[in-house]
This record gives sequence, C-alpha cells and structure tokens, in this order.
Amino acid sequence: MISANNVSLQFGKRILFDGVTITFNPGNCYGIIGANGSGKSTFLKILSGDLDTTAGNISVASGKRISVLKQDQFAFDDYTALLTVIMGHKELYKLMKEKDEIYAKPDFTDEDGLRASELEAQFAEMNGWNREAEASKLLSDLGIPADLHQQQMSQLEGSQKVRVLLAQALFATPDILILDEPTNSLDIDTCMWLEEFLINFQNTAIVVSHDRHFLDKVCTHVCDIDFGKIQMYSGNYSFWIEASQLALRQRSDANKKVEDKRKELQDFIARFSANASKAKQATSRKKILEKLTLDEIKPSSRKYPFINFKPEREAGNDVLHIENLTKSLGDQLMFKDFSLHVHRGDKIAFVGSNDLVKSALFQILMGELKPDAGLFKWGVSTTQAYFPKDNQKYFDVDLNIVDWLRQYSEEKDENFVRGFLGRMLFTGEESLKSVRVLSGGEKVRCMLSRMMLTSANVIILDEPTNHLDLESITALNRGMESFPGTILFSSRDHQLVETTANRIIELTPYGCIDKIGVSYDEYLEDERLKEQRQKLYVMA
Repeated sequence: MISANNVSLQFGKRILFDGVTITFNPGNCYGIIGANGSGKSTFLKILSGDLDTTAGNISVASGKRISVLKQDQFAFDDYTALLTVIMGHKELYKLMKEKDEIYAKPDFTDEDGLRASELEAQFAEMNGWNREAEASKLLSDLGIPADLHQQQMSQLEGSQKVRVLLAQALFATPDILILDEPTNSLDIDTCMWLEEFLINFQNTAIVVSHDRHFLDKVCTHVCDIDFGKIQMYSGNYSFWIEASQLALRQRSDANKKVEDKRKELQDFIARFSANASKAKQATSRKKILEKLTLDEIKPSSRKYPFINFKPEREAGNDVLHIENLTKSLGDQLMFKDFSLHVHRGDKIAFVGSNDLVKSALFQILMGELKPDAGLFKWGVSTTQAYFPKDNQKYFDVDLNIVDWLRQYSEEKDENFVRGFLGRMLFTGEESLKSVRVLSGGEKVRCMLSRMMLTSANVIILDEPTNHLDLESITALNRGMESFPGTILFSSRDHQLVETTANRIIELTPYGCIDKIGVSYDEYLEDERLKEQRQKLYVMA
C-alpha cells in the first residue's frame, strides 16, 4: 500500500496540489488522468520520492519495494541492456556488485571468504542464478532481440532504450509499480503484451497514459487531477468519462425526477458492469459499481477543442493511385514496389512497427520526398491537408498565434480568426502568445486548425495524437470519425484506429497486408493475419 497524506505542492505562486489525500491498494491498477500541465508526472515523482512536497507526506507500507519507469534514456549508457534490467532489483544488483568486487580482489582474505559465503547464501535465497534468464526473457517479450541483450545501452536506438527501461521497471515484480507513459515507442504487439502483464499484476500499479484503450484495458480505478485535487473513481477511463458527463447532464436539469435519475444511473452502471465481466478484475469492479451513487460522480471541468474537418467539395471516386513505389532512407529499405488504389471515403490506417516507413510514404505523397522508383497520382478533384509528425519548421517564425493562423486563412478578419482559435481553446491573451514558445500540444492544435481552414477533401495525419491530452485526442477522434472525405493516417492510439479506420494497411520492406472492411481489433485477432504478419517481420 502507498498513500499521499494531505500533500501540497507549490512552485512560487502556482499551487499544483492542495491537501491531496489518497490511498492506492494492492490488486488494483490506477490511471492518473488530467489536462496537460495539471501535474500527472509530477505527482508520480512525489509518490516515488523523487520530488519533495511543500506540505504533507507519502507513506509506504513497511518492506514494500517501489519500481519506477525511468525517463532518462542516457542514464544507463555505460551498462549492457541485460544488466540495466537487473538493476531494476536494487537489492539483488547491490548484492551482485559487492560479490563481484570481493572475488576481484587480488589479496583475498579469510574475512572476504566469510562475506562472500554470506552473499552467496543471500544470492541463492533471491533465486539469483535464474534472474539473468528472467531478465533476458523479459527483454525478448518487450521486443529486444537476444543479440542486443549484451549490447551497451549507448549503442541502442531510442525506442529500444525505452523498452529496456520498461523491462527494468517490471523486473522482479515490485510491490508498487509506477509507470509514466509506458506505451510510448511500443508497437502494438508489445503494447498488448504489457496490457496482459498489468491485467495479471497482483500488486499495486499506478500509470499515466494518453492511450484511452490502454487505460480501459488495464485500469480498475481512475484518479482525476482537477483544480489541485485528486478524486478517485472506480472503473476504467470510458466509465469515468461517461459517468462525469452523465452527472453534468443530470445536475444541470434541476427539474428531473429523482427516480428518473436513479434509473438512468442504474442502467448506465449495468451496461458497464456487463462490459467489465470480460475482464479478469471484473468481480471486484462489479461490486464497486453496484454500490456507486450519483453523488460520488462529479462533473468534469475538462474543455474539449472543436475539431471538424469539413471539405469544400466532394472528391471523385479515384482519389489516389500508387504504382510500384520504392524508397530507401540511407541503407534502410522502407518499402519496395508498393502499389495502392485509394477510393473516395477510404479511411486508411497505416500500421506497423517502423514509424519511418509510414512517415516516408506520407512525405512522398505530399512532395517532401522523392521516391527512388515508381509513381503516384492524385485525383484531379482532390485537395490535400497534411499533418506531419515533425512540425517544427512551421513555427520558426516571429508571429503570435492569431497572425500565424491568419496566413493560412482566406478570411483575414481578426474576429473570425480569434473566434476559430477560441474553439481550439486559445482564448483571450493566449491567442497572442508567440508561436515560438508554444508547447507540443499547443502546436498540434495550431496545425489541426490550419488543416481545418484548408477545407480539403483528403487529410493525411502522421501520428497526430503525440503531445495531445485525452480531451484533445477525444475531440480529434470525433472529428476524424465524422469527416465525409478520405483519410490516410498513422497512429499508436488504438481507439483512434479502431473507431476511424475502414481499411488497415501494414506496410513493410518485404510486402504489405491490405485489409478492407475489418476493424483494427479483428485485424489483430485474426490468426491467419498473425501468421502473415510474423512472416513479414521474420524476413525483415
């Protein structure tokens, strides 16, 4: 068990937390949610002891071991991947280090022999001889091949380092597991593995994530940071968001009969209880939900941007034709002889483990890269709007947000531009900020605003949910679902792909899989497709 007792944190005049008291118990997974800047990651640092509070304290049950997903990718560059994982068990690593130092002594004494004997006994009690094999299996499960286990961390790619650090946090099954954005840089198969790990985790897990599907799969409770307080709710993210909206609707209707309110709540809880029955945590969750009352659910103060892609005209049936497209970046083949015909209304999710493949394809289609071979042709009635993964060049100008967006708008009137920005949550003085100082999430909202103003009938989005908070991701999801035109996109957000795409394409250097009319979940669960996907990646 771990708890925060009357915790407050203040930076200058800014109060981030005020008198927070909350307890996290074993057997549960808690999702910490809140708007960007609300203090989610900061609260995890407080729980782990990496940040002192202004007032209050953190208490951890005696003898309980905390493990934290480290964020510094360079902290272990001098160690091998395997040893980095083992270092996640501090007591074991300390013992191994002392043992090795004693055996390395040139003047080994009788006292050293006695101490070495004690250490060997402790090592055996910790099942030390099997720990290396366990660490190696964990790395393999997280997508790090065996030939990299003895490589120095400095030689690994950034995404591989993230997986090693995740393995370090999971190693030796800690009593309290604290994970900040654990699905970053994970492919879908590894993410599904992590979901199963956390579903079966018997101790306490506390996670921050912007992945709604991940939160729904693993969380038994949601902890909402709002106005410097943290309120805990039973259920997953979808339950919380619908419950808070239900509470908001009911409290805004003073004339609604109490009995009608009760029935609506009971129907709502019954529906979620039925859904939860498929999960392994269902028994305890259902008991909690059955005891839930409306007074326990508070309306959320969250604000959602208005994202609505509205094409000026409809495209013809032939949107895009690609024939034998080939591209390499350096000595790495992205794709070879790739052909595709895109029809009006296609909403194609490009999936796969290598993000460079998808980005290269989109850059070629938008004229930012030249293919090595092959050709493509847009339909004569199409207009395209593009969201690149790297948007920095668009903001390397000395303009405020109003003037930045005005340059992309046919309507130059400042009231129109300000009104448009207001719907994207840039209000008052915020709309006059320099675009050079915007956060990652603010830049994404600016880029989406730019796209909406083009009124294009084809939109291309390369990982658009990066840097967005849950509310903005939800708004983008709705905007993409309702868009009547054609979408080509890539995203690691499972729910965005599941609810938007009507066509899934997995593109690799050694071929592609193109499935029309199947959902993302169906695509992942199809055993024949699993075998086909595995063959493609074995070839790679």
